[in-house]
Amino acid sequence: MKTLYKIPFVLLLSLTMFVCGCKQETHYVETALKPHVESGKLPGVISVLVDETANKQDVAVMGWANVEKKTPISMDQMFMQCSQTKGFCGVTIAMLVEEGKISLDEPVSKYLPEFKEMKVLVKDKKTGKTSLVPAKNQITIRMVMNHTAGFPFEIPSKKVKGWPGLSLRDTAKEAASEPLLFEPGTRTQYSNTGIDIGAAVIEVVTKQPWDVFLKERVLLPLGMKNTTFNPSDEQLKNVISMYKISKNKAPEFTLFNKWMPLPHNGPTVFPSAGAGLWTTANDQLKFYKMLMNLGVGDNGVRIMKEETVKNLLATSTRPEKMEKYSLGLSVQGNGWFGHGGAWNTNCKVNWQTKQLQLWAVQLLNPKDGTWHKDYKKAVDQFFNGNAEKGEDKYVGRMK
Repeated sequence: MKTLYKIPFVLLLSLTMFVCGCKQETHYVETALKPHVESGKLPGVISVLVDETANKQDVAVMGWANVEKKTPISMDQMFMQCSQTKGFCGVTIAMLVEEGKISLDEPVSKYLPEFKEMKVLVKDKKTGKTSLVPAKNQITIRMVMNHTAGFPFEIPSKKVKGWPGLSLRDTAKEAASEPLLFEPGTRTQYSNTGIDIGAAVIEVVTKQPWDVFLKERVLLPLGMKNTTFNPSDEQLKNVISMYKISKNKAPEFTLFNKWMPLPHNGPTVFPSAGAGLWTTANDQLKFYKMLMNLGVGDNGVRIMKEETVKNLLATSTRPEKMEKYSLGLSVQGNGWFGHGGAWNTNCKVNWQTKQLQLWAVQLLNPKDGTWHKDYKKAVDQFFNGNAEKGEDKYVGRMK
């Protein structure tokens, strides 16, 4: 497979000023991934590494957005970021906490009464029989945002209709009618449902749709004009195509996934805070650099106070021994936090060292890829051995 390798590289030069300003440019990722792109095993990739303290960056935009049409990949093309949407909900929750409009330890039922009396599904260890018992603990806003409330990954309706198939308020109503998997606050279960309930709380408090609140308070102030739950027909013409990766086979074009069924826009598409937000690499950089810079965007607009980012988004809100997670964001420690997405997207930042790592592709079964070791080695070279070592368990995750 031949690629337009030189075209994306020229694009890199034009992007340098926009991405991070005048910084030392390295090409560790480009060198590491070139063989994988040229062999056809990796259709196309966008990688951005930033080290503000060392005044350097490494930007690689390589291969194809669509292999069949020979469309080069670029940083202004739309892609589905899936579970990275959770961090956007986390920011809006943190903003309301900062403004004193909600408290993380308030019961969700204060705003959504249907959650007042919940039932827990209990299995008898001896007989194997299941029964429903009243929940002892009230579900709090903190619990729904850090996956400790007891909700399943998705409600039954969304398993059929996909992530955009139901409104946030209807999602909350259905979730309240289903049994919890465990006593709230005692275990973890990764859950789009919980994050959607957090967004439903925001709708009650702000008296406006969550996606409108997000757009007015976060997306537009940061200049994120191509981030949306309901992309236009024109925007959908400019997307990074999805490919299924299989060992010893060429990547297979995939029109859509059951979690994001067609159509991708129109009146039947609802916002999902757990997964469902379309964006571009350029837009995503604006959001995560705002987090890296403790609430201030590259354009100088402050979204949140420094302490809000440090204490609510970059610090785990879970009880000890339940792994580290804050409000819709995974906390790796030592200043690193961020999130991955099901189609193998990922972005994480370090507010202490002013570092950023962005990876944008659209791949199913990414674990079957050939490039992982080479990419990790390149990242480690760029950060001089100080890259975040832990795996992001939310990359490629759909349950």
